[in-house]
Amino acid sequence: MTDKSISDETLVKELAQLVAREGMVEVENLDRDAKLADLDIISADFIMILMAIEEEYGAYISVDSDLSKMETVGDLMDIAVAKINEHRKANPA
Repeated sequence: MTDKSISDETLVKELAQLVAREGMVEVENLDRDAKLADLDIISADFIMILMAIEEEYGAYISVDSDLSKMETVGDLMDIAVAKINEHRKANPA
């Protein structure tokens, strides 16, 4: 599991690598305003990304409610960072 003391900026960089790997896209294409649909990140990719986030950071992101709010890379990053930070606060080192 990743160090709980890393900054949100570092976390976003790590998440970009994770999303690129699991979504099978180039990390250079993960601009905050890029539409996930335009990157061909589909439902199965979302599941893999969310499972990888949970495995790596211990944070659960709901497929039902949280996933419906994600349209852009920025949306995904914002939700992921918020959930990871919530998990960290609830589970201090």
